[in-house]
Amino acid sequence: MEFNYRTKQQSGELVEGKLEAPSEDQAVTLLHQKNLVILSLEPAKKGLFGQDLLSAFNRPSKKDVVMFTRQMATLVDADVPLVEGLHTLARQIEKESFKKIISSVTSSIEGGASLSVALSEYSKVFSRFYISLVRTGEVSGKLQDTLSYLADYLERSAGLNSKIRGALTYPAFILFAMVVVVIILMTTVLPNLLSIIKDAGVTDLPFTTKILVAVTGFVNRFIIPLVIVIIGLIFGFFYSIKTPGGREKFDSFKVKMPQFGKVVRNLYLARIAETLSTLIKAGVPILEGLTITSDVVGNVIYKRMLLEAVENVRGGGTISEIFDRYKEFPPLFTSMLSIGEKTGRTDFMLENVFKFYKTESENDVQNLSQLIEPVLILVLGVGVAGLVSAVLLPIYSLVGAG
Repeated sequence: MEFNYRTKQQSGELVEGKLEAPSEDQAVTLLHQKNLVILSLEPAKKGLFGQDLLSAFNRPSKKDVVMFTRQMATLVDADVPLVEGLHTLARQIEKESFKKIISSVTSSIEGGASLSVALSEYSKVFSRFYISLVRTGEVSGKLQDTLSYLADYLERSAGLNSKIRGALTYPAFILFAMVVVVIILMTTVLPNLLSIIKDAGVTDLPFTTKILVAVTGFVNRFIIPLVIVIIGLIFGFFYSIKTPGGREKFDSFKVKMPQFGKVVRNLYLARIAETLSTLIKAGVPILEGLTITSDVVGNVIYKRMLLEAVENVRGGGTISEIFDRYKEFPPLFTSMLSIGEKTGRTDFMLENVFKFYKTESENDVQNLSQLIEPVLILVLGVGVAGLVSAVLLPIYSLVGAG
């Protein structure tokens, strides 16, 4: 945040200016450290056109956070003072919005705040999982190890997401292209071709041509209502999944879908195992680790199960006891977790569970992508064949009659 301040030096001279700080308390601390007497301190007011539009559209990405974390771990390992390291990183960051955040974090630390507290002011950039690990590293005195764990976790997560996006990009592009081509044909090309056939007096139309005439006529006659209905359905869908009931139904549907459900389940299982393993290795208490994992998993069905495990562990039970009750957790997951709990090596077993389900999910996504591609090509071929027959057969009939 940016603040306008009006202060007075010990000599009595007035000093006015602007100050970047994550909160008003931090701004007050920074000014006091400069031995200034605060006369007024107000958040800088910005109109609609005074906002930093570049920052709004150039927010820090996950890749930026990963690189920052890895560099921080390297600097801490090299015994570089934290504030000096942050100043160095802020100078090297190219994205202006992220540079401002790191500079503000540095100012907060100079004002006496810990790294975790300073980062928590930017919860949209640094997640609760991230901040909890940093706080644990500060308390245990193993900040460098914690940052390394964190960087490894973020890199693995980003790599898995990148592979999934890469595998699904081609099928998604083909599907999008098919929709665009169909819309163009229905609204521009086909009406002209079909009108020529009608004007030629061809009465005995093939069945495919009759279907094409009916569909094309309907689309062009009700194009505006159709667009409104489609847009309404899209907005209605996104609105519904933001409600608790709609979100629960959608998350339940994702893990129960034929074919796709297995892929989604494996992704969630890998995320749960990796997150909990990383938190335990970093020294985060198991109850807090389960709670944080429930926030990170991204599915309300699994979140409910993780929170149920929190209550069970608090009452003296185990995590595997709860997971074993639900079919969303396969026997392999629960049995390996149970062995880890009995042997005191929960983090080690969860790490192996993560590796297994990470490999499974990557293979499933790749196989699914390879399955979707020929299906789309087949659908495209059938559509083209039907379209060609619907248009050319009447023309052949017309030529034959002539």
